[in-house]
Amino acid sequence: MTEAAKSCLACRRGDDQTPLVHLQYRGADLWICPQHLPVLIHDPARLVGTLPGAEHLHPAEHHD
Repeated sequence: MTEAAKSCLACRRGDDQTPLVHLQYRGADLWICPQHLPVLIHDPARLVGTLPGAEHLHPAEHHD
């Protein structure tokens, strides 16, 4: 992945606009911003269409 291609998989903002967290999933290098990291953890179904395989991810269990 090139430097120019680094952008949040949810909002498409680049590292010139927001910090990005690097992920590796299914052999791909992906990036997500801190604003959308909770979506990946708690409601990954919202990423269907932007994250391949998101429909197979399960939300984190809460033990409050």
